[in-house]
Amino acid sequence: MNMAVFFFVPVIIFMGLVAPLWLVLHYLSKRRSAKGLVEEDRVELDDLLKTADKLTDRIEILERILDADSPNWRDKEAQGGYRSHQQYSKDEHPSSGE
Repeated sequence: MNMAVFFFVPVIIFMGLVAPLWLVLHYLSKRRSAKGLVEEDRVELDDLLKTADKLTDRIEILERILDADSPNWRDKEAQGGYRSHQQYSKDEHPSSGE
């Protein structure tokens, strides 16, 4: 009989407290995620899209300037950059920005 009590008491507590709370929180989170973006998220997403558009415009402008100043800069970029990796000494390493 003692084994039955040790088994059924935790099961009753789980079924009475933990399982209902778990189900309620689960379906609340499902409903919240199904709703989509909240207004703050939409505003932030719009700001990020505007920033991405501005950066794209800047890159296009810089490419036009480079095309005017150095017409073959794209060929140098395709060949591995302005400085090849073979030119580095053993102690010198290229920066991550290149």
